[in-house]
Amino acid sequence: MTGRSLGVVLAVVFLLLPAGWADRRRDPLNPLEIDQLRDAAQDPEQRLQLFVSFARARLTAMEQARSDPKATDRAQKTHDDLQDFLDIYDELNDNLDTFVERKADLRKPLKLVIQADAEFQARLRAVKSATDSRGAEASQYEFLLNTALDTVDSSVSDHRQLLAEQEEAAKHKKK
Repeated sequence: MTGRSLGVVLAVVFLLLPAGWADRRRDPLNPLEIDQLRDAAQDPEQRLQLFVSFARARLTAMEQARSDPKATDRAQKTHDDLQDFLDIYDELNDNLDTFVERKADLRKPLKLVIQADAEFQARLRAVKSATDSRGAEASQYEFLLNTALDTVDSSVSDHRQLLAEQEEAAKHKKK
């Protein structure tokens, strides 16, 4: 093989690697959840409520895995559940942005999201506190836990600001 053809082969391999990695990434939602979201596509309140419940379920699964003394893959399960939580929470935020663009009234669902934000913050902080004493096991998901905490923390203020904007806009509509 000449140097040029080897270079072409290597370039093709490097171009295909990211595609292969993307295929291995699993969807954080199961088929039933996907169907529920599809059915609620046009209803912001129902759709956001579903995302909140899915995110809550991932935190519950993570907490159960962490407290299972017989689990052999506790750190990996914690990592996977945190990643699923983060993916779902990011999707919730993306959906909020979409509904804002559509000029949807989000006052009621935003109150639910803001309540969930407080719950998610408390639960993630509790995991962080407990993680500090776990050492090597925690190193497998510590970055992801910090990312999840940062994401929720920054979203709280965004969600509150959006609610204030929505309430102000509703006042002006009534006049």
